[in-house]
Amino acid sequence: MDAVRRQRYLKLLGIEAWRPRTAGSAQTEPASCAAPVAEAPPARALPSVPDSARAFSMPRAKPKPEAPAAPAKTAPVRPQALEVPADWTGLRAVVKDCQACKLCETRTHTVFGVGHEQAPLMIVGEGPGADEDAQGEPFVGRAGKLLDEMLKAIGRSRAEQNPQRAVFIANVVKCRPPGNRDPEPDEVEACRRYLDRQIELVKPRLIVALGRIAAQRLLESDEPLSRLRGPLHRYGASGTPVLVTYHPAYLLRSPREKAKSWEDLKKIHRQLQGQA
Repeated sequence: MDAVRRQRYLKLLGIEAWRPRTAGSAQTEPASCAAPVAEAPPARALPSVPDSARAFSMPRAKPKPEAPAAPAKTAPVRPQALEVPADWTGLRAVVKDCQACKLCETRTHTVFGVGHEQAPLMIVGEGPGADEDAQGEPFVGRAGKLLDEMLKAIGRSRAEQNPQRAVFIANVVKCRPPGNRDPEPDEVEACRRYLDRQIELVKPRLIVALGRIAAQRLLESDEPLSRLRGPLHRYGASGTPVLVTYHPAYLLRSPREKAKSWEDLKKIHRQLQGQA
């Protein structure tokens, strides 16, 4: 093909420059005909992420909050080995603040005792009830009124100032058992030192135990009331005489037993008069 025709074809094809193939390059396309190859843009390095930022950006499971520890319960101070004062003033103060057993946790007042401190007759009941807990004095409810009538029948009174006709009234425990239940052995044991000291200070000629619980705890016996009532017993190292009779609360529930109670009252009177 002559140069003129070739130039015209090239122009029709839109090829402005042309050069013939050289030997060994038969498969090579003209430079002007080679399709341009787009070069890939240089890879961009990702910016480095600080550890702190990476840790912040990564979602973490929130730790479950720990349940607050329950506050430790502090047990009341129970001075089991506390020395018991040998005088009335000190003894009253110790009993008032006593925490020697669990009864201190539910009481309103301690019930120390009432009456003449050198009375020849000492009455020992079981434990305070609701009225006694509220007022801090033993036998102030219905049973207490009946007890006052019983004492009056033998010429005695808790308010009497004449030692010959006086009486001192106390209980085996100084705090009310919840629900008026029987005092438990450890509660009685915690209060025994107080009762022992009261008996030592009063120096009664006769102790009267009212009801089964008072009699059993006072005499350290498990015998029923029917066997404890009647004979003369002895208390402690001093050998103080003890008589057992019905509790006034029992007599209110069982009025037929009042006749037996009257026999006990006469025996108490004779014992105090030295006629037993």
